[in-house]
Amino acid sequence: MSGLNASLGYFVAVVIFAASVRTLVRKWPRFSFILEFASSFMLVACWLEVQTIVEVGEWAGGLGPDVTVTMLFVLLLTHGVICGGMSGNPTLAVQGFLQLEATTLLTLLTVVAQFLGAHLALLVAVYYWGLELTDMHMIKNLMARECSTSLLVSLLQGFFTECVCALIFHLVHLNLRRRSALIRVPLIAVLLTFLSHTARGYTSAYMNPSLAYGLTFHCPGFTFTEYAVVYWLSSLTGKLLNKSNIHALADSSLRVNTLFRATVCFPGMTLALLLYMGHIPRIFAKNLFYFQKTRFRVPKGDKAEKKKQ
Repeated sequence: MSGLNASLGYFVAVVIFAASVRTLVRKWPRFSFILEFASSFMLVACWLEVQTIVEVGEWAGGLGPDVTVTMLFVLLLTHGVICGGMSGNPTLAVQGFLQLEATTLLTLLTVVAQFLGAHLALLVAVYYWGLELTDMHMIKNLMARECSTSLLVSLLQGFFTECVCALIFHLVHLNLRRRSALIRVPLIAVLLTFLSHTARGYTSAYMNPSLAYGLTFHCPGFTFTEYAVVYWLSSLTGKLLNKSNIHALADSSLRVNTLFRATVCFPGMTLALLLYMGHIPRIFAKNLFYFQKTRFRVPKGDKAEKKKQ
């Protein structure tokens, strides 16, 4: 129980830091990327402690799986409430860029801030473990350099798992983003907890490049490039459409071929955006799936006159 109390104290300190940064910076909209820094820091720092409880606490602290799942849900729920629209997720930042909702510079600053927040969270967590406040943290400190990787399957299986989970997450997120926070935040927290727990034996379904960077990229077992393929490429984008693909969109006879290329080239978030909107606004305007009906109808009298003429 003492180990759990120490972890709760750590969570509270991280949440207070993130809330303080949000309070200080939200007065200046130009520096919204700093809020993403705090959001990513809070998410990674707290998830690292949850990961510690999962790896060590179940046998060193007597904490069962029900406790870890509950703590993860509470973490995600608290993160959604405290950080609001700041996700701490680079894929959502790029998604806003592809939807023409953010400029190139702001997107780059946001993504950089998110990775810096994740890196700082890792440094803070390592320092916290070094204090060895409990037996659980002492064991974690001893095994910090030989941590267990979250990627427990082959690269192909891991890529497919992350891609499918990212597709599900982004489709749900796109459908809920205009709903009230009272509905959106709990549902997203439940979905992320479910996907993470379900994929625990595969990749842990992070669906967040900066989160994966802070949680598992430093662990032995795979190279940086292999981790990037599984946790970054599957969540973000593969190879974007080139100019020949864009010109092909204008020809309806090539629609099937274009859809096939888009499916191959747009894993994870981009595929979800394509399925949700029917097109990628930043890349092409041609709607591949959905046809919008015109709001104006020609009067029946006019149609009859045209036929007589």
